[in-house]
Amino acid sequence: MFKHILVPVDGSETAQMAVGKASAMAKAFGSRVTVIYVIDPYPFTGVGTDFAYGQAEYLSAATAEANEAVKVAKQALLDAGVNVDSSVVEAHTAWRGIVEAGDSLQADLIVMGSHGRNALEKLVLGSVAQAVLSHTKLPVLVVRDSQHGKQT
Repeated sequence: MFKHILVPVDGSETAQMAVGKASAMAKAFGSRVTVIYVIDPYPFTGVGTDFAYGQAEYLSAATAEANEAVKVAKQALLDAGVNVDSSVVEAHTAWRGIVEAGDSLQADLIVMGSHGRNALEKLVLGSVAQAVLSHTKLPVLVVRDSQHGKQT
């Protein structure tokens, strides 16, 4: 049914839960999985040398974070015996990078967490997940975090 599953990750616990769901589905359907992490190469604007230094520092940190998140997700899938590819994608918004990757990779399902590490996003479904749902033609399985709806 699903031959190619796209799993965007951001290093969050919810993204790892999505990796687990994608792994189970890939094993059930014999699917291959592609894990991506989207980096916004220009998250802020500025002028002069301070901006250039800040931009280089940001890209270095973002790339290191992306590589680690992809590595962890890829290893979990490999350990489960799932055929997996991975990449770090650049896009001006995370949702756009996910939607474009889904199209270009010819995925037939996106499995993603309901929100990542941004506290503001935790107030709603998640701005990235919501935008992906609004802009993609692919089916999307949104995995909610384990604490959603629980009272503490």
